[in-house]
Amino acid sequence: MLTGKEGRAAVDLARSSIERAVEGRRPSLQNLPPAFQERRGVFVTIRRQGQLRGCIGLPYPTAPLGEAIVEAAISAALEDPRFMPVSPRELDDIDLEVTVLTEPRTLDCPPEERPDCIEVGRHGLIINGLGRGGLLLPQVPVECDWTSTEFLDQTCLKAGLPATCWRRDDVAVQVFEGQIFSEEAV
Repeated sequence: MLTGKEGRAAVDLARSSIERAVEGRRPSLQNLPPAFQERRGVFVTIRRQGQLRGCIGLPYPTAPLGEAIVEAAISAALEDPRFMPVSPRELDDIDLEVTVLTEPRTLDCPPEERPDCIEVGRHGLIINGLGRGGLLLPQVPVECDWTSTEFLDQTCLKAGLPATCWRRDDVAVQVFEGQIFSEEAV
């Protein structure tokens, strides 16, 4: 778990990385807390006037947290295929959220018991199967007021799969937890 101070540093790093990238400058990884050297998964979410403006991340701990935040922040701002790149004039109007992830673990239960093994508000989901994959962060089902079954269905849909395919033995479901830091809350 990161401390509040480290959470503020994570959000500040995401913000400065986006600002520098949008302005055509290189990001800086100087003066980061030691926790930022640990390999962690992370997502950066950008909102503008409360509406999603970009969200990209690295679900698995493949890079040190500092590098992962920089990569996710720049990708969310400039490379999310659902949106145009963030422009310099938008920088003052966007709000950032950094979600630092625990390592995903496979649900070890029969498919029909999966809804009972998921705690809405605590778990995020990764679904892989039939050549597709999708992920939803822990805060999404809370924001949408979903049950655990709806959360599973929606993660399947995000993966481009039929909603109920999580019931299949050949579809893997992983859970993870996320520590959320946002600009207004830290």
